[in-house]
Amino acid sequence: MPIGRYNCAMNQPNEPTLAIDVYRKRRERVLAALRAAGGGVAIVPTAPEVVRNRDADYPYRHDSYFYYLTGFTEPQGLLVLDASAGENGPASILFCRAKNAEREIWDGFRFGPEAAREAFGFDAAFAVEEIESQMPLILADKPALHYALGSSAQLDEQVRRWLDAVRAKGRSGVAAPAAAHDLLPLLDEMRLFKDSHELAIMRRAGEISALAHRHAMAASRAGVREYELEAELLYTFRKYGAQGPAYGSIVAAGANACVLHYAAGNTIAQDGDLILIDAACELDGYASDITRTFPANGRFTPAQRELYDIVLASQEAAVAATRPGAHFDDPHNAALRVLSQGLLDTGIIERGLFSSVDDVIEERAYAPFYMHRTSHWIGMDVHDCGDYRERGAPRDAQGALPSRILKPSMALTIEPGLYIRPAENVPEQYWNIGIRIEDDAVVTPDGCELLTRDVPVKADEIEALMQEAQAAAGAARQA
Repeated sequence: MPIGRYNCAMNQPNEPTLAIDVYRKRRERVLAALRAAGGGVAIVPTAPEVVRNRDADYPYRHDSYFYYLTGFTEPQGLLVLDASAGENGPASILFCRAKNAEREIWDGFRFGPEAAREAFGFDAAFAVEEIESQMPLILADKPALHYALGSSAQLDEQVRRWLDAVRAKGRSGVAAPAAAHDLLPLLDEMRLFKDSHELAIMRRAGEISALAHRHAMAASRAGVREYELEAELLYTFRKYGAQGPAYGSIVAAGANACVLHYAAGNTIAQDGDLILIDAACELDGYASDITRTFPANGRFTPAQRELYDIVLASQEAAVAATRPGAHFDDPHNAALRVLSQGLLDTGIIERGLFSSVDDVIEERAYAPFYMHRTSHWIGMDVHDCGDYRERGAPRDAQGALPSRILKPSMALTIEPGLYIRPAENVPEQYWNIGIRIEDDAVVTPDGCELLTRDVPVKADEIEALMQEAQAAAGAARQA
């Protein structure tokens, strides 16, 4: 649990010191890496608040890099890590909002510098109003500056002002940093490997999201609107402690399931439709990501069941390929072979045009029906940071780098699908069927662990859950 949770009435932190140590050790790792590279100062701001209209803001969400190193969720924060600080100088510095009794009446509790320094384990803390005066002092005579180069015009402008202020003292012998480096590759590599603290949160996020999917399946019926099922999801996320959805919930009935990023709307699910739900919660700064596809009336048609079993078999092949030493592309390639064979077997791809699965893959004949990749990294962001290719490795004949080698504690999704739009030469019984099955996996020493399997994935199990729920609802109406 994050240390940012606080008992405002008692003015005392509720969380144990474990989280403080987690964030402090991450900062120490960054400082050690910077010292090994010659020292300098790293700057990591949190996300800005964004006005929605007039005096209403969009719901605030901290920056993931900032939170990863601080555990601090208030806006207007800035972390400074000084790897060239002297023996007695502060190496870990937080800028945050000052205490303000009047604003706390309107906006709620804020730590203030002194309490934040103590609660979150920083060496020093200042009010955000002191940034312009303190940053030139911190940057003076430091060899290098490390931050997310070019990621924010506002941050770039702040850095320019601070450097100008240092250079203005040049006649007195003060020197500005002579080099600027992108900090994100270092942080991305750290975040790519999840520690036990992170995995515990991700497992709980997966449990909550799976429960929400179960509730949505149980509430499904012919005649239900997409937004009604979305409401079941959002209610369950919040009821069990998640801060909200990790991304915009996809609830797609019928042909809408063939739209990859369809937003839950007011379409009524018809008897015989499939419903695709791609939705999950964010818990304490970490995302989960689940997709399930199920029949609105609780029974797959033969054509739906045929395609569903193909997609499930492709996911099982991808799961088996997710293990240490495999390449990131291996789960995708494993899923792709199963999907391509299924497209041939069903006649969705004409067998007479292709002599083998290899031909289907080489010609990308599957692409009209499967147009996305099977996996992405997951963690603090639903599409998390980290390289997908091996930097510095030899390139192949086409000039491409090899895909990343999977190692224990990397976390990724596994989400194959099929999307069959009406088209000439495609058997009509498959038209407007969209199916995706997605789970979150963490690589283990001997394979992978699925974090989101508390919601049924086999067709028989889905039907059993839905029919049990429908029977219970019918009994309740009669009582």
